[in-house]
This record gives sequence, structure tokens and C-alpha cells, in this order.
Amino acid sequence: MIKKETIDRIVETALVEEVVGDFVQLKKRGTSMIGLCPFHNEKSPSFNVSPAKGIYKCFGCGKGGDSISFVMEHEKYSYPEALKYLAKKYNIEIEESEITPEYQAEVDRRESLYIITNYAAKFFEKTMWDTLNGQTIGLSYFRERGFRDDIIKKFELGYSPDEWTALQDKAVADGYRPEFLEETGLTVKNDSGKVYDRFRGRVMFPIHNFTGRIIGFGGRTLKTDKNVPKYVNSPESDIYHKSNVLYGLFQAKKAIRDLGNCYLVEGYADVLSVQQAGVENVVASSGTSLTTEQIRLIGRFTKNVTILFDGDAAGIKASLRGLDMILEEGLDVKVVLFPDGHDPDSYIQKLGSAAFKTHIELKQQDFIFYKTQILLKEAANDPIKKAGVIREIIESIAKIPDAIKASVFVRECSGLLNVEERILIAELNKIKLTKLKKDYHQGSNSETRNHLPAAGGQKPENSQPETQSWQPEAGSSKPETLETDEYQERELIRVLITYGDVLVNWDEMTDTYIGPYIITNLSDITFNDKLCERVITYYHDELDKGIMPTEKTLIQHPDKEIKDLAIALISSPYMLSANWYNMHHINVPDEKTNLKATIMGAIFHLKKKKIATMVINKQKEMQAGNSEEQDNILMKDYLQLKEVEKYISNYLGSVIIK
Repeated sequence: MIKKETIDRIVETALVEEVVGDFVQLKKRGTSMIGLCPFHNEKSPSFNVSPAKGIYKCFGCGKGGDSISFVMEHEKYSYPEALKYLAKKYNIEIEESEITPEYQAEVDRRESLYIITNYAAKFFEKTMWDTLNGQTIGLSYFRERGFRDDIIKKFELGYSPDEWTALQDKAVADGYRPEFLEETGLTVKNDSGKVYDRFRGRVMFPIHNFTGRIIGFGGRTLKTDKNVPKYVNSPESDIYHKSNVLYGLFQAKKAIRDLGNCYLVEGYADVLSVQQAGVENVVASSGTSLTTEQIRLIGRFTKNVTILFDGDAAGIKASLRGLDMILEEGLDVKVVLFPDGHDPDSYIQKLGSAAFKTHIELKQQDFIFYKTQILLKEAANDPIKKAGVIREIIESIAKIPDAIKASVFVRECSGLLNVEERILIAELNKIKLTKLKKDYHQGSNSETRNHLPAAGGQKPENSQPETQSWQPEAGSSKPETLETDEYQERELIRVLITYGDVLVNWDEMTDTYIGPYIITNLSDITFNDKLCERVITYYHDELDKGIMPTEKTLIQHPDKEIKDLAIALISSPYMLSANWYNMHHINVPDEKTNLKATIMGAIFHLKKKKIATMVINKQKEMQAGNSEEQDNILMKDYLQLKEVEKYISNYLGSVIIK
């Protein structure tokens, strides 16, 4: 087990904006940072990171947490795995106490799959570098292709021996279980029950996930037998889903973010050659058709994609429709075509890296214009085909979510197509209207609904202070009704978490910590929300021990439900724009301006709600046909409650609660 001192050091060192920034392109907004949520599909950013609080929160899907929980959620890691990942990132030495058999037994099957794929990668790599066959067959192949040793090692390339069970025999001898070899596709069982290595006799391309863990392989045969497939890839498994993976992304992600552009090629060798040419922001779709998930992976780092096509005209034409998906995801797409049947790999090998970079710089053009030229050339003078081209181009433009970009393309394509702009606009509007109607009838506008303002009215961006009262998750109903006091209970818990350890001057003579004051004033309150009640109980118990809980204590609480509640309550998608004062000279005070009013407001709003419920219940009792004596008692209780209600209402009328 990892020692507590090590865990504490990891928690203190791992900055949430750096950890999340490895996976999500973040932009600064006020004191927070925003980006597209990696946990659900969205085109407008609702994912917020608060460096000051050390947390992230998505106001679209509701997920939130700290650095550790982000790694756990994103990579599907266990808690110890997430700690080890962060320790490696920040060069923190992991100190562990003895691993017990009970702990070892808790290591799940998923981790075993990672372990066996990593073992296989090392086996293939060692075989290539340390054995005679590996050097003469595998290593010679890569060197003959022109790859330097540093590139070969960077991508952990290897060679699988041309033997039926070489990997399996070595893995089993080293104590690895055969079922995990089969589950990751490293071995195959035929109909007769015989098990053999899937990648025997092939040079190996390990496929890494986002964080650098090996999740699968591509293997290329060196045989000339046409009955043997040139490439064999790992099958789908619990850790490898080819539609969610881009080859080379782990090695390229920093360069993509830094340069603001991603080069997309087709195969493994293309990635290696382009990287070797000094262009590191390159990934491949690994020979599969580009998927929406892969496009969104790129979109986390940049909005600019450059497709490096080979010279195969038939292949280019087949790819054009698929590339519309990139436009639909809001990315800007450019195209570079290589001449004379060259692909990026062969072009670099023949003409060198300098010529390659020059070619990209001079020959790239926008995808829409490129597609227009290709299709018009094919249509020639056939008016029917040309009409089809016009419609296909407008369908592509219709997929662009940015209306300004779409209008620019319409104007430019009007000249290329020799069609009046107004006609193209009319066709564009017709296509969009058809899609809207289709979405409406299919109920596929759920994303739009999920991004409507929370219950309680419209809330324009930058219109409220960052320290906002608790709001329900998007799509939920407003809790503030007579039947529930959830809103008031959670608002009080928010204030307790946010300001509990703050010392406030209560009067001219007394300084008081807010947390103990609130707890003392809740002695006569019973919470209906059991999770809020648990927070109060925890807070009370800690105070009894002489410990003052802090905001950080709650957002790192070992109880996940309490931790999630704390993050949800202290997070807000809104912040106060400086323009209110700088441009309009409007001073909008936030709740910190008068903490006493904030605290008392939260306490008395909750008490008012509780009293209102008690008044209604007392009225119901009085209508139940009681004896005169009982009615007198009930009336006395009722009048006392109304007096308390009046007192609270008068008090709330005298304080400013935002």
C-alpha cells in the first residue's frame, strides 16, 4: 500500500490545471479555466477548472473532482493507479508498505490486461534488439525503411518471433496467466483448442493510450505471400477500442497543443517518418476510417487539423465524405496532397525532411475548396453531375457549426461553383431546416436542452459572481417548493464548506469562526437531505476533536458522496465580469462583502422554510376535528410558530442577501 505521507505529497504537488491540461485544451476565464468536457460530447465548453480550489466541474454532465479523481475517471484507473500516474508525472518516489495478499487479490482484471500488454511490448522489443533473428529480420527492416534508432526506441517498436508459441511460452514461464494473453488478443485459440501467438513473424507497433500505457498492437508481416494479411491489429478488448485511439497521440499531444495544429496521416510508418522529419504533431487513424471519437480526441488539443493525403485519387474521393465529420465537430480542416502516388513516408524518404516541410507549407489548402475542385473536375461539363456537386458542397458547409465561417465558405464557393450566393444560401438554409426538423422529431436535441440555464430564469454568461449560491444540475427541476427545503439545506452547507474556517468580527468585541457558529445555530434543525445531515455530523464530530474542517478537507473527503457534494456546491459556471464596474461603473458586491449577512441569511432562510412547513402541518392538525382542548393547544402552537415566522421574515427583510 502507498504510504500516507507519499499520498499527501502527491495531493499537494499535483496541480489540477496541469493534470487536466494534459488531456483538455484549457483557456483562462477570470480566475478559472474552461474547456470542452472529456466525459461527454459538447461543442460549447461547460467544463470548468478552478486552480484556486484545486477542482474541476462540468456543468453539462455534472462530473467533478480533484486531480486524482480526474485521472481515475478519465483513464478508468483505480485509486492506487491514479496516485502512481501522478507520482510519475511529478517525479515523486512512491513509498509503499508491504503489499498484503488481500490487496493483491483486489487488483482487477483490467489492470492485469495492462500488465500483460506491457509485458508483451517489452518481449517484442527485447527480441528485436537482443536476438540474432530479431536484429537480422526486425531491426534490419526498420533501418532499411530509413528509421533512426532513436525513433525506433521512442515508439517502442519490436519484433515477434516467427514461432507458434514463443510469446505464450515465455509469458507462462514468467508466471502470467494464459487467459489474459487470449483476452488481449496476443494469443488466439482455434476451433480445435490449439493456442498460438497472433503476431508471430511480424514487426510490432505498440499502440499507446493517452497516458502512455500500451493497450494494443499493430503487426506488419515481412512475408510476400499474398494470402497473409499485410497488417494484423489487436482485437477489441476492455482496454483497447480502436475507434477511440489515435496512433502516436501520446508522443504528439504536447506538440499539437503547442503548435495549435494536428497532422493526420493514415499509417504507422507515416507517423514515424513525419516525426523523424522533425514534425512531432502527427497522428494516424491506424488504417481505420476516421471516427467521431478520434476527432474529439484531437479537438481537446487544437481546432486545426491538416490531412496529409497520399496520391491515390480513388482513396481521396472515398475519404471526402468521411471528413465532413471533422467540420461537424467544429474543427478547421486543411488538406495536403502528395504527388506521383507518394504518401508522407515515401515522400520524406525520397526528397528529405526539408522538402517535406516546404511542400506542406506551400500546398495546403482548405478542405471545402479542395473538395469543390476535386468534385468539379470529376463532373466536367455534365450539368446533372455539377448540380450534385453543388448540393454536396453545401451539405459540407451546413455541417460547420460556426455561422460566420459558413458564410465565408458560401461566398468563396459561389465563385468556384459559378452559382449566385443567394441560391447557395437558400439551399444551405433548407438543409439546416431539414436537419432541425429531423432532430426535433427524433428527440436528438437533448444536448441543447442540457445546456439551457438552470431552473430559476436565464443567466447570461459573466453576469453573476463566481461565489454563487448552489444551483441544481442542468436539466433538474427547481428544488425550492413548499414540499422541499433542499435548496435552503444545500445553500447552508455551501456556506459552511466555503467559509467554515473563516474568522469573522461578529461585533466590536467578538471574533467568531463561522463553522462553529453555524453548527451551534443548527441544534434545533433536522435536515431532510441525509447527505447534508452527514456533512453536519462530520463537521460536528471534527469540532469535538478540536479540528477545524476546511474547504479543502471536504473536497478531498474519503467519502465520495460528501466529496462530490462539496465540489458541486462550491463550483459555479458563472463569474462576475469586471466590465460591470470598469465600463458601467456599477458596483456589484458579492457575498464576501458582508459575511455576517451571508451566514445569517443562509441560517434564517432555512429556518423560515422549516417554520413554514411546521405551520402548514399545524393547520392540517387543526382541521382534523379535534376536541376543544386539543384545538386550543394547537392554536397556541400555531400562533407561536407565526410569531417566529414573522420575526424571521422581518430579519431577512433587513439584510441584503444576494
